[in-house]
Amino acid sequence: MDTRPDELEVITLFVADVPAAKAFYQEIFGLPVVHEDDASAVLRLRNLLVNLLAAEQAPELVAPAAVAAPATGVRAPLTVRVPDVDAVCARLTERGVTLLNGPVDRPWGRRTAAFADPAGHVWEVAQDLG
Repeated sequence: MDTRPDELEVITLFVADVPAAKAFYQEIFGLPVVHEDDASAVLRLRNLLVNLLAAEQAPELVAPAAVAAPATGVRAPLTVRVPDVDAVCARLTERGVTLLNGPVDRPWGRRTAAFADPAGHVWEVAQDLG
């Protein structure tokens, strides 16, 4: 039996306000909800699930490690591949999203831009420059 991981299945993001986070992901990414309860909303991004979990539920998932406060800084940007970063950024700004940086051409051959969700999780949109 092969025990190597072969696919990233779920990203769980700890959020203070599940309804606000869900609305953000539905409006900005157009993601459908596949599960919802009082403590979470799970949305589908192609073959990846994004689990928006109420922060007060987080300790049981990571104990004995501590749940970091939102103001402690970015520890893991999440990157989504897109065909046209500039077009995506135009749509983001039309929807009221403030870009943290970009669009900018990176030395490793990608054009990127970053923004944060309402809970402070940083997302990057990236396009291969080919």
